[in-house]
Amino acid sequence: MIFLVAGADRVDAGKTTFSVGLLERVGGAGYKPRAGNDFWFDHDDCRRALADGRLYGKDAARLAAAEGRGREPEALNPVHRLWQPAPDGGTGLLGRSDREFVVDRIGRPGEETYVVNATADLPAAVEERLPLGAADAVETVDELNAAVERRHAPALDALAAEVEAADLAVVESYGDVARPLRSLDPARVAAVAVVEPRRARIYRGDRYWRACEVARSSPQDGRLEKRVPDVIDYLDPVARVPLPPLGSDDRRDPERVARAYADAYDAMLEVAGR
Repeated sequence: MIFLVAGADRVDAGKTTFSVGLLERVGGAGYKPRAGNDFWFDHDDCRRALADGRLYGKDAARLAAAEGRGREPEALNPVHRLWQPAPDGGTGLLGRSDREFVVDRIGRPGEETYVVNATADLPAAVEERLPLGAADAVETVDELNAAVERRHAPALDALAAEVEAADLAVVESYGDVARPLRSLDPARVAAVAVVEPRRARIYRGDRYWRACEVARSSPQDGRLEKRVPDVIDYLDPVARVPLPPLGSDDRRDPERVARAYADAYDAMLEVAGR
């Protein structure tokens, strides 16, 4: 059984906090198939990971802690992208005027590979701490897309197979991407929560997946993706549940989150038939 948590807002929708509380409520394994952070805006998190020669973000770390299985964040998150600001503008490789892709980590502990943006000036800490000697260096969108097909896609397909084999899995999406793992069997997705500040909307998994099939695709981080706002235009939620604001201490405590968001989790479990 799979519970999917997606965000209606591209940034700060509250997906990770919601997912952490859901893991506390239902147990199971947590997954964040794709993630990203910024060397400037998330510098403390980057320094912490790079100090150990690693690349991961706080979302995957929070999920790993919440599931309580002793797994490293990279085990939950096979694709992580590091960004940095581009103060002089320009579109870089991914059509963004405000930031540029720096490096991707692909794979889980012991099997990591890297793709590097050869048109960007890599931060010294990234060059010094990550094993980039055998990394794919890309200079064009076509080269990046080829690397995604060669490296990213197999890593995500392998994760999808693991998620489907789990007795119960909580999968958190990335940004406002509707389907973080497109190869998942829709029949295994029991319920979907679309989270945004102040509320969660709960959907049946099969209906949400069918809406994903007919929704238009939009550019996101260099790829055409199904976006949550486009998908939910095609279906009504089973439930709309208010989410109370939480202070930082509450957000850090999975038990407090589980209590605060209990009504939303009750609605997901009812949709899933549990």
